[in-house]
Amino acid sequence: MARVTFNGVCKRYGDVSVIEGLDLEVRDHEFMVLVGPSGCGKSTALRMIAGLEEISDGTVSIGERVVNNLAPKDRDIAMVFQNYALYPHMSVRENLEFGLKIRKTPPSEINLLVNDAAGILGISQLLDRKPKQLSGGQRQRVALGRAIVRKPAVFLFDEPLSNLDAKLRVQMRAEITKLHHRLKTTSVYVTHDQVEAMTMGHRIAVMKDGKLQQVGTPLEVYERPANLFVANFIGTPPMNFVQATVGEGGTNLSASKFRIPLPRKMHETSSRWAGKKVVAGLRPENIIDSGKPARGETAPITVEAEIVEPLGHEVLVHGRIGDDLLVAKLDPHRAPEIGQSLDLVIELEALHLFDATTENRLAN
Repeated sequence: MARVTFNGVCKRYGDVSVIEGLDLEVRDHEFMVLVGPSGCGKSTALRMIAGLEEISDGTVSIGERVVNNLAPKDRDIAMVFQNYALYPHMSVRENLEFGLKIRKTPPSEINLLVNDAAGILGISQLLDRKPKQLSGGQRQRVALGRAIVRKPAVFLFDEPLSNLDAKLRVQMRAEITKLHHRLKTTSVYVTHDQVEAMTMGHRIAVMKDGKLQQVGTPLEVYERPANLFVANFIGTPPMNFVQATVGEGGTNLSASKFRIPLPRKMHETSSRWAGKKVVAGLRPENIIDSGKPARGETAPITVEAEIVEPLGHEVLVHGRIGDDLLVAKLDPHRAPEIGQSLDLVIELEALHLFDATTENRLAN
């Protein structure tokens, strides 16, 4: 078993709390992604698994063993860092061998492990080169290889792709995903990039200010965000938010210059919020051209195009309606002119409602 468990974990530096009361279980063989903005505590959580940060309170377990007081070398983990951390004076082969030699692994086994890892990562032809002779992507593969040869119980990844260009990041995302599918080792991956989180994780844990906001599969977090922060952080472009009031009986929603009905599935919840302020959320892909087939109940709106962003396969239109600016994903062949009025349709089944005070999702 290589389950990783945080139980009431806290990390404090004097009076400053970086992580407070973290409870999280990473399942055996799971690829868990910790995602959130800079300073949210995700890398600190990873470093506590590795033993690179002391735990102020609570316990971290790997398998059935509490590792709070274990040295990093005794935790059966391997870590891949953001800056590769390769030894510049050593060849690729020597970099891969180094950790094994420290552990006094027999030479014949070292050779087998290094050749196997190099074959998996496609770097066999690079074994005699020095790190300075490698591209960024090749260096990252060597860093991965150094972790693979350990055959650890848990892989830890600390923003390993952030130094790569956009195209190479996409390629390396796929490489790491394939690698996990092949090795099936429990993995914890830290990133601030929600696209990486959505495309790589079996489950994702969204963090903010040292606290866990939501844990779930990428689709669960995307379709049912627990609060405004998660709804805004997950998704590109971000979800649209509108300050609104629930109408009498909870059957409609009024914003600054438009009013829309609420779908029947929301009536049980919305009736309890009649006359109260809420925040309505709607993703750009759920605001569509009026002539396009829609999913479920709909409502028409008319907006004035303020910004038009062609992306090739789609066009993002920022449309003004009263005090609100809504972003819609539309057909690139029907891109409007700035200032043009557009008749659009809202897919009401995809509407999200949040408490305007607590910012938590209203049950629906």
